[in-house]
Amino acid sequence: MLGLALDVGELLLADGQGTEDVEAAMLTVARAYGLAGCEPQVTFTMISISHRASPDAGAMILDRTVWRRASNYTRLSATYTLVTQVAEDRLDLEAARRRLTAIRRRAAPYPSRPLSLVAGTLAASATLLVGGSADAKAALTFCAAFVASSIGDRLAATFHDRGVPEFYQYAVAAAPASAMGVVLALAGAGLRGSQVITGGLFALLPGRALVAAVQDGLTSFYLTAAARLVELLYLITGVILGVLAVLPVGELLGATLRPEDPLERSSAPALQLIAAGGLSLALAVLLQTPRHTLLFATLNGAAAWSVFGVLTRQGDMSPIAATGIAAATAALFAHTASRQQRLQPLPHISAALGPLLPGSLTYTGVLAFIQGRPADGLGDLSRAAALALALALGVSIGGEITRQLRRVPALGRQAAERTHGY
Repeated sequence: MLGLALDVGELLLADGQGTEDVEAAMLTVARAYGLAGCEPQVTFTMISISHRASPDAGAMILDRTVWRRASNYTRLSATYTLVTQVAEDRLDLEAARRRLTAIRRRAAPYPSRPLSLVAGTLAASATLLVGGSADAKAALTFCAAFVASSIGDRLAATFHDRGVPEFYQYAVAAAPASAMGVVLALAGAGLRGSQVITGGLFALLPGRALVAAVQDGLTSFYLTAAARLVELLYLITGVILGVLAVLPVGELLGATLRPEDPLERSSAPALQLIAAGGLSLALAVLLQTPRHTLLFATLNGAAAWSVFGVLTRQGDMSPIAATGIAAATAALFAHTASRQQRLQPLPHISAALGPLLPGSLTYTGVLAFIQGRPADGLGDLSRAAALALALALGVSIGGEITRQLRRVPALGRQAAERTHGY
């Protein structure tokens, strides 16, 4: 029974679930089979569960290290369905073990090789999102971003297969989009290479991992949150390194990269709305989201972008505040839909956050450093970090609002304990 609870926790953690939810699922499985007094614990990649039969007895402890982590929301949804059935006493222990083994062996719904084309689609959609227009030049920029990011994803996959650390995988994945942007800038004729580079950054920024890290911190799992943030820092540094390896060469060759290109407002908001939906759909596929969830993820991403656009354009609100409100709105929609379908909200939320990622400010910050404007670069990167934090906080606030509306009991919840700061 402890082994089954540990296996469930391992799958959920490997598929990208937050620490609080992983521990809750492990505890649910253990209690369903009559094991009271269990204590699950998750610390970054270490997962364990202990049980003491009586106060005088020694504790039985099982632990495991989750080495391979890659989001597979189809498997995550199936695992949560199993947990629900176990909690409702619809599966005996052996049936639950067989079901979990089948879930573990189940192939991903979308094959890995075509996913490179999906990554290209994500980056191409982002070029329309950051000031694109419906003309021939925008179409060329769209195609260039698609090709460059597809190549970058395949290069990263090759590095992965050869056992190269993930830091370098992110660095090499960022290089083709940067090179393509330089080529377009050198070609001139009004082609905006900056948008290609920005699109590549949208495809690489680990938004879901950021949300998970902040969520762990807000729910009092500070060690895991700190470890995840350090991991994120390395990955984002890898992306920036990939851009920095190419852009200075472009500057030496005479490429004119305008930092304002990805920040200009689009003259075609309807096109941006379609692009936001396309970006969310591509991200949902990359996260191996269940097929029946793809439509909702697409519409939720478009809705989040609509909220952001209305608040910034019509309401003249700060992009940071607008990002937080848009993310909270997407989280509310996701929790409502998942509640009706009795599914986990994570697959409904993550893809919708894609259009809100701070890809533009990340690019302009890096470019400012290259062009000898360190103060501007630091300012842009700081604003990008603030946007990312607002995104994560918005998701958390949306989830907490839903929790309070449903009147979910907080008894035993670690995040609800009062410490008064000491």
